[in-house]
Formats: sequence, C-alpha cells, structure tokens
Amino acid sequence: MRIKQRPEDFSVQESYRFDPVPDGRYRVYLMDKQKVSTFEAVERIRSRYGLRPGAISFCGLKDKQGRTEQLIAVDGAEVDFQEPDLRLKPLGRTGRPLSAENTTSNRFSVTVRAVTEEDLQELPRAAAEVNRLGVVNYFDSQRFGSLKHGQGFIAKDLLRGDFEAALRNYLAKPSPLDRSDDAKVKEFWRKHWGEWTRRVPFEAAHRYDRVIRSLREKPEDYLRAFLQIDAAYRALLLFTYQSWLWNEGVRRLLQLALPRTALFPLRYQAGTLLFHQDADPETLRWLRGLTFPLLGPETPLSESRVREAVEWVLGKEKLRLDQLRVPGAERLLFFKHEERAVLVQPSKLVLGRAQPDELNRGFAKLNVAFTLPPGSYATLVVKRLFHRTAREDTPEEIRATPGSGRPSGDQEARPGPRVELGGGLEPARTRSLRPGSAHPARGPETEPRKTKSLSPRSEPAGTSSEGFRARARARKEAKAAARARQKVR
Repeated sequence: MRIKQRPEDFSVQESYRFDPVPDGRYRVYLMDKQKVSTFEAVERIRSRYGLRPGAISFCGLKDKQGRTEQLIAVDGAEVDFQEPDLRLKPLGRTGRPLSAENTTSNRFSVTVRAVTEEDLQELPRAAAEVNRLGVVNYFDSQRFGSLKHGQGFIAKDLLRGDFEAALRNYLAKPSPLDRSDDAKVKEFWRKHWGEWTRRVPFEAAHRYDRVIRSLREKPEDYLRAFLQIDAAYRALLLFTYQSWLWNEGVRRLLQLALPRTALFPLRYQAGTLLFHQDADPETLRWLRGLTFPLLGPETPLSESRVREAVEWVLGKEKLRLDQLRVPGAERLLFFKHEERAVLVQPSKLVLGRAQPDELNRGFAKLNVAFTLPPGSYATLVVKRLFHRTAREDTPEEIRATPGSGRPSGDQEARPGPRVELGGGLEPARTRSLRPGSAHPARGPETEPRKTKSLSPRSEPAGTSSEGFRARARARKEAKAAARARQKVR
C-alpha cells in the first residue's frame, strides 16, 4: 500500500470558523496549496509583500505532500497571491489572529495505491476495527521531518544548553533529500561556519538574514542568534520533541494496559508505533476517555499508569520533568503542557470502489474518505486500515525520484502481482461506515454490487476468484513439473 504518489492523491479541506469584523485588523484568506508546506507558503507570501515575521497567522500545519486548504490571516495588509501551486481567496476580516481554535475539523480524501488482493480482503475487518476501537492518536512521520533531513531533535541541543549545536543543525545541515536553494544556503554555511561577513550567492539566503545579522554583531552569542528564528518555527522545533515523547509514552502506556497479543507494530520516521486490534470493554472505555500529556516542567501526573509511562520515557532520555527548560531562555523557549486524547475516532468513513492502479501495474487503487478533529493525522488512519502492507518511502527511494521523491504521472508504472478486480475482488459500491458499528453499514445505498451473470462466450478469462485460484494452482503445478523434468535430465 502506498499513498501520496501524486499530489491529488491526498486532499484535505479545513472546516473553520472565525468572527467576521468588517473593519478588522486581520484579513482572512482561504489558502489552497499543492506540494508546499504551510511554513513555505507563509514565507513566500510574507517575502513577496515585505511583511514582518509573525504577520501571518494560521490554524495549524497542513501536509506538504498533497493538495490542502486552510485559513490564514494577514495582519494589516491586503495580499493577492495566485500561482499554480499556491492561491489565496479572500473571506473577510476579523479582529484577532487565527489559532487552532478556529478549526473545527478536517475532511480527508486519500487515494490509496499499490493495494493488494490481501488488502482488499482484510479491509472490511480493518474498517470494522477502526469503527469499534478508534485509532491511537499518534503524531505521524510528517511531524518529524527534522529526523528525515538529518537535523535530529534540535530541542535536545537546547535542553543541554548547546546553542551552537542547535544553530548548526538549523542553519548549516543541508538535507540530502533537498535540491532547493535552501539546501545550498545550508551547505554554504556548513563550509563557512563562523565566517559571518561572507555573502551567500543564493536567493534563499534572505530567510536567514536576521540570524546572520545577529552573528555578525555578536559572533559567540548563539542563543541570541537562535532567538532571531521566527517564533512559530522555534515553537515547532520544541513541539517536535514533545510529540516524540508523547508517542513513546503512549506506546508504553498501551504495553502496560493491553496484552501483547492485542497489539501490533507499525514503523514510521521516528521509530515504531503500537496499535491495538482488540481491547476488553473496560479498557476500551478507559482509553476512550483518557488523555496523555504533552510534557512540560509543570505537567501534573495523577493517573498511575500515565505517570509510569511518563517516567519510563523520561528515564530513557535521562531527563526529569523539571529539566524540560531551556537555560537562559525560559520565557521565549518553553515546553507548554497540553493534554491530547489517546484515541481519535474517524467519522463519516467511506471506502470507494477498487480500480486498476495506473501507477502500479497489477495492483489496485481506491479512495478512502473520513473526517478527523484538528491535530490528528489522516495518514495514520490509512495506515491502520492497510497495516499489513503499509510502507513509507525510504530516503534512498526519495533521493532516486526527481522533485518530491514520489513517482510522478509520467513515470513508468511500478509492476506488481496481478490483482483481479472481478469475482472475489470485485469492487463494491462505496460504503459508508458508521462509527461504533461492527460491520460496514448495510442498506439500499450500501449493498455490495451484485455480479451480473455472464455467458461463457462473453465472460473475461479469470475474472472470478475461483479462476484466480485455479490459475495460481496451474502456475505452481507447471513450475513443479519443470523442476521435475530438469532433475530427470
């Protein structure tokens, strides 16, 4: 199973609310972007109009690999941005910046590719499990881009008080996956670290102007220079490490609460996640009502198993709660305590019809649509539905592919085992799955499509599941006969 092979394979629409104020200070826009991260989009708009850092607020971060819509608010300026990969639509004005509170939900539509016969057979059961059990509300690989790009957890450098290492990882560690001018700027400073009077011959260098200006004025004050980074991005660097601690703590919590046989692992960018495929009613009720903390120095730990899981993950990191402070910058760089639900329940889950996959020969594709609350990851829901064959592109695969590291439409289709879409793998009608139900919803609009009876003359060869199995047996027997003839010779 693969997702995001094309930008249009992953779509998200943000449901939002804001208080209209006709003469409000902040102009609100619907931002439609494709293969651009939220930070990159905001930086492009800010640079074109010469806006100060922090002038553009938004509700949350949306995935780079796909087409997404989200709200932004621009402080005190009217902007117009219409490019193929980034468009703005004015919606009105409001009296204050946007935040996560302005998002009510996100509706996802995901084309799942490289789907196998096993996937299609297991999908109804997996969907029933998702409806009954929910999905563990982990942070997925998108949150940990700094690991994929070789920067590590910059927050750990800050906690150690090694501000030079933190700044090096931010400013002078080019990603082997990045072919943009930004990577060239970072390679330049990697080679010329400390030579702050040098001029960088790449346009993307302006992003780091405030940092370099600070280093020219006070070359040894790396904390002062680090604090010139945009405040939203600084907060994200801390939140990335918080997110990993959350993932590790919840993984440990599941091990404490459920037997090993009820859990299965899934690899992701930052290690391994554990998901539950069963739970007794009492434990399930407990998990549904449970939150787990994003850790800060003042985090309260009243629930015994939560406290045990937190102590385990901090012990592994050789930290205590009171050490989650950045020395010398406690007011500007801090870990904010928040509670995050352990489980998330996708709503309005709909499975589309299986069709031949034009990018991966011999495989199938289908659409999966669902709604999630703000801050939850659609990719994890899809991986949970197809967990037997879910995989992520390796850094080697990403490097081998031009652009984003995922096959584009003009690339040769990836061959695979033949998937028959007739008989046992016949595409069903789109199915709407009710949360809490044990099976796909039944009714006039959701009944599986009936197979028409075809005459022997008109029936395509091998379109039934029996034909599929018969051909497989025939191939196996033919290979065995060939090996026997070889031995005789």
